Amino acid sequence: MANSSMFSKPNIKISSSVGKKRSCLCRPKLVFDRVIRCSSTSQKSPVRRLINRLVSKGCKLVGCGSWVPNHQFSNQDLAKIVDTTDEWISSRTGIQNQRILTGKENLTSLAVEAAQKALEMAGVKADDVDLILFCSSTPDELLGGAPEVQKGLGCKRNPPAFDIRAACSGFLLGLVSASCYIRGGGFKNVLVIGADCITRYLDWKDRNTCVLFGDAAGAILLQACNSEEDGLIDFDMHTDGNGGRHANASIRHIQTDFASGSKGVTPGFSITRPSISYIQMNGHEVFCFASKVVPESILVLLAKAGLKQSDIDWLLVHQANQRIIDRIASKLDFSKDKVISNIANYGNTSAASIPLALDEAIRSGKVKEGQTILTAGFGAGLTWGSAIVRWG
Repeated sequence: MANSSMFSKPNIKISSSVGKKRSCLCRPKLVFDRVIRCSSTSQKSPVRRLINRLVSKGCKLVGCGSWVPNHQFSNQDLAKIVDTTDEWISSRTGIQNQRILTGKENLTSLAVEAAQKALEMAGVKADDVDLILFCSSTPDELLGGAPEVQKGLGCKRNPPAFDIRAACSGFLLGLVSASCYIRGGGFKNVLVIGADCITRYLDWKDRNTCVLFGDAAGAILLQACNSEEDGLIDFDMHTDGNGGRHANASIRHIQTDFASGSKGVTPGFSITRPSISYIQMNGHEVFCFASKVVPESILVLLAKAGLKQSDIDWLLVHQANQRIIDRIASKLDFSKDKVISNIANYGNTSAASIPLALDEAIRSGKVKEGQTILTAGFGAGLTWGSAIVRWG
């Protein structure tokens, strides 16, 4: 089990609406102080240039964007192909509509559109992006979707781009990873994209899963800043592989006969043909899991950050099920008017759900600059975690 408490965190003062002390995630200056003393005193020395590049003090959220498929699929539409009703779905999940990728659309195009909107809001050009983290478990390309997104954005400086696969917790992991690259790696602009097309892997005859998921993409641009402007206040992350059986899409290997090669000789071993199963999920177990671990993670996080619930402006939980969102809010005593939710319009969009909901809340004027958001993700793995961020 991974836990962010392994980091050493000296207290520093930040200016925010919260007005509290917080602990930074890492402080590379402590590591490099001795290097400075042993190096040349010249400001032009290679060591000093390296240290100046690596030691970044904070990061802030400066742009957001989202994009969804054109095709909308309602509960009434679902009732025509599977044994269910609008009342059954709405009462158990809070979902009324889903968005489904069809025709010429693909996940890469959704991700590119969302990323472009985030860059426009931030006033940053694609050529100024230093890193792209593509948080997706369902990329268009088996070997990684991030390079396709980079190509679609037209990043001429060829910044590194790679995938993070953690299903519904993917975006939160990407957010934390981006902050570490900025603080400890000297990156200035990091694009974090959450995008998934879970509907490709649904059994449309299984009403326990096909009524839940939709397709979407959401993006956030994180930018280096001074410690006084730091926008990722703290985080708490965990994984328990023992729970993976409750939510998965396993790869099955079907043994096949190997045809003779060009010289009429077989290789002497069996080969397999991979096949990805439909999404399998034990809804009751996932409900109990999320209702227990997410509030625990949030309480631990608030204590680590030295904050109270009253210091938080908004609660944004992964949009998996409205009943789960309500249960978590109730356990933490968050009033409904402080909870961000858009699951009714999109369903569970996996890694896209948090940035999609945040983008809508920001663009509608609900979330304002300087406000603090407590966000939490959970899903297959099993993985879960929480983070406190400040917008703008």
